[in-house]
Amino acid sequence: MYSHRDQRKYLEALKKFERNFSQQELDDYKMFVKREKDEEELDSVAMKRLKDLFDKYHKTVDISKYDKFFKKSTDQ
Repeated sequence: MYSHRDQRKYLEALKKFERNFSQQELDDYKMFVKREKDEEELDSVAMKRLKDLFDKYHKTVDISKYDKFFKKSTDQ
């Protein structure tokens, strides 16, 4: 279901949020990083916890609010 590439992507994205984690989340994150270094694939339960952590901290930016800066003006 999830690949090693997804696992790496989640860990890289979560790296900048590491200081915001609770102690339990930090312990889980360190375990995920250690398993990544050992080149182990996470089982489905661990991958679900990693995905939940990713969803909690990683918010996608709504780029539609910047459209007004890039539209050509029609006033000529």
